[in-house]
Amino acid sequence: MVTKVKPLTILSLLLPFMVSLFLLAKGAHCFEGKKKLHLHKLQWQQKSGSSSSCVSHQKSRIEMGAITLELKHKNYCSGKMVDWNEQQQNLLILDNLHVQYLQSRIKNMISGNIKDVSSTEIPLTCGIRLQTLNYIATIELGSRNMTVIVDTGSDLTWVQCQPCKSCYNQQDPVFDPSISPSYQKVLCNSSTCHALEFATGNSGVCSSSSPPDCNYFVSYGDGSYTRGELGREHLGLGKASVNDFIFGCGRNNKGLFGGVSGLMGLGRSDLSLVSQTSEIFGGLFSYCLPSTQDAGASGSLILGGNSSVFKNSTPITYTNMIPNPQLATFYILNLTGISIGGKQLQASGFAKGGILIDSGTVITRLPPSIYSALKAEFLKQFSGFPSAPGFSILDTCFNLSAYQEVNIPLVKMEFEGNAEMTVDVTGIVYFVKSDASQVCLALASLSYEDETGIIGNYQQKNQRVIYDTKNSQLGFAGEDCSSM
Repeated sequence: MVTKVKPLTILSLLLPFMVSLFLLAKGAHCFEGKKKLHLHKLQWQQKSGSSSSCVSHQKSRIEMGAITLELKHKNYCSGKMVDWNEQQQNLLILDNLHVQYLQSRIKNMISGNIKDVSSTEIPLTCGIRLQTLNYIATIELGSRNMTVIVDTGSDLTWVQCQPCKSCYNQQDPVFDPSISPSYQKVLCNSSTCHALEFATGNSGVCSSSSPPDCNYFVSYGDGSYTRGELGREHLGLGKASVNDFIFGCGRNNKGLFGGVSGLMGLGRSDLSLVSQTSEIFGGLFSYCLPSTQDAGASGSLILGGNSSVFKNSTPITYTNMIPNPQLATFYILNLTGISIGGKQLQASGFAKGGILIDSGTVITRLPPSIYSALKAEFLKQFSGFPSAPGFSILDTCFNLSAYQEVNIPLVKMEFEGNAEMTVDVTGIVYFVKSDASQVCLALASLSYEDETGIIGNYQQKNQRVIYDTKNSQLGFAGEDCSSM
């Protein structure tokens, strides 16, 4: 006798299988827009730098008419072992001061409030010997190698000079203009001296010498400053040479520069390195910032060339720089949206649009309306993990010490012209504690809605960021920045 199987019985037999398929599909959907982060592969690589490793091992090359300089994290030049917990805790304090300085400078530029150096009070340092400007490159100044911090939010390139009235400790020998036959001082009544107002926010001041030299002063808001005279000198950038390069010869400097010689200004004023080398490189430069987890990791700064010299893994997308005569020295973009794990955020702050991109700021700052929406969506998608106390400017933290790996919702920034930047997974969370017992969402809110947002270097890691100043465009593409 043949036993008939009722339709209901068949359904009951298939139901567990169907449920399993549904759950698998749901699980796949849940991890859509997320990326796995292996927590224990992000252990801090403690390394110490030295004067030899800081300069002589820095690499450069020429390819397709472009000069490529090696970029390293500033701790590579610190000359001392770096404690992770001390590093992370102090870094955000100084980064916040740097952001406050940028906001103050923006307001002064909009209001036309230019300060005279002779009446500017030199700020007091807070005494913490770690800085916020993170990436360094090696240049040649007057036939001598100098290691400098790379900063798109500054215009004037400067180094410490002998004789130095007051200098911080640096790894390289201090530049001595008296033994350089190609060094010349810039005179006070020159158009170059007058250009300091726009480049630094401080007007030049005449010295008491005859003829009078052009003195400058730049403050960075985190207790760091440089004061000296403008000079001209031969500049070497890999295989390229620039005669009569205008720079600051710092005689009185104090700050949190981590043992480097000075700073490379990649802003948009006439005194920036970008403007002074425009006839050679066409106002085009790009960088790829390496991970901050390994102080020895190398990225690259490329001057000139075209996209054929890049090693990007995703297509380049371009957005227009916002023209603003009052803020023309900064790189400002129109931020049109942000998505978290594929979910589009809704916030009134996107109507404002303007956001500054800066290699000298660490953590990205967003208007409160945008940050609130981002935080709420991140917590919705990254739920079920034990919380940890907030730290400094970071208010959304977790204790992940019991986990080997976690799935992090991806953050994608969208700009005018359909350009986008997908933040590398290591730039979405910030390890306050090296044992992952305090891991925070690595973005922060501005204090007020009318302040200018800033895209920091922590969110720019493993991106080829392309600055085309001639066409007022900025491009993004994913790239592995771990080596040249």
